[in-house]
Amino acid sequence: MLFQLSVPMQKYPESSDLAQRPVRILHVAGKMDRGGLETWIVRVLRLIDREQFQIDIMVHALEPGAYDSEVLALGCRILYCPYLSQPWRYATEFKRLLQTYGPYDAVHSHVHFFSGSVLKLARAAQVPCRIAHSHNDHSIVEQQQINLLRQGYLRLMKHWILQSMTHGLATSQQAALDLFGSKGSTDKRICLLFSGLDLNLFETEVSSAKVRQALGIPANALVVGHVGRFEHQKNHDFLVRVAVQAMANQPNIYLVLVGQGALRAQVKKQVEDLGIGDRVIFTGPRADIPELLLGAFDVFLFPSVHEGLGVALVEAQAAGLPCLTSDVVPIEADVIPNLVRRLSLDQSPAEWAKTLLEHIENTPRMSLQEALSQIRSSPLNMESSVPFLTDLYLQAVHQ
Repeated sequence: MLFQLSVPMQKYPESSDLAQRPVRILHVAGKMDRGGLETWIVRVLRLIDREQFQIDIMVHALEPGAYDSEVLALGCRILYCPYLSQPWRYATEFKRLLQTYGPYDAVHSHVHFFSGSVLKLARAAQVPCRIAHSHNDHSIVEQQQINLLRQGYLRLMKHWILQSMTHGLATSQQAALDLFGSKGSTDKRICLLFSGLDLNLFETEVSSAKVRQALGIPANALVVGHVGRFEHQKNHDFLVRVAVQAMANQPNIYLVLVGQGALRAQVKKQVEDLGIGDRVIFTGPRADIPELLLGAFDVFLFPSVHEGLGVALVEAQAAGLPCLTSDVVPIEADVIPNLVRRLSLDQSPAEWAKTLLEHIENTPRMSLQEALSQIRSSPLNMESSVPFLTDLYLQAVHQ
């Protein structure tokens, strides 16, 4: 392993100031929609001691996000700083927001490379704890960039991150290398913190017949499912072509696509042009992902071009589903290896479809009890990741 899995936590005596008030944390994110990192933040908010920690969220959008109402109900404030393309205005507004709603003990930034700007400003504002958190691996995409201006921007942001952060977190080795570089592997400020699941959401009883009926899927259908934003990263175009090949060999296959995003209309047109519109369900964004995994899906298909971890893949394993994923997804996501099959994206859609059907036939669905037991004993469980995070906040603030 290049990066350590955790850092030793030390106990510090509480200062009189902190003993009388909550530790104040500002998370920085793009927009609180239903995505991997946003869902993780909301899970933290649900489970953290909100008397000990007061958390606000700064977003880079003015439009409301899907999680906004829940974030507000959990006692958090949402602060708006949308001026990414205007550096001087962004800096001025960032400083004003910290002065108005702070002081903050920690700024926890989730905006990948732009965290360089965020943490540089937090350092100038003398915020004692400054965390850069990598949730993705953009290296494959960035290698295709030949724009010298973009390359200069990335070098500058990475320099500012390493210069300004007090701590670095990442969801996988790949995500850590992408944001912090190979030199970060010896940096004691950096460690892994996997995006844990709230396993309580998987323990409610689900009626498969009712879930499928609500989606308009026959009870005897073989359902291939996918959860992810309609963006290039999730590779929907390839996924649909795999489904077409599988349907040619197995006529009772249905495809369920959960999520939203800029490419959704394009994918819907692709589905119609291929003549499979009657067997593809677009659910839109959903708050009941565990229910769909447990009640609707028979197999999970995940041909991502790149991932920071692949939380949706871990959720599918928690539901006991056999999973077929691309081999670029971080290996840390294979919590239950017996359920997961990996394949290169260099293979054709026909080969993927063949492997998918073989995997379904050769890999029986795991019982929910056994699957949850294995996830619960892994680091990808919110019951272990939230205490780690709170200890990190307390340690950083006291230092």
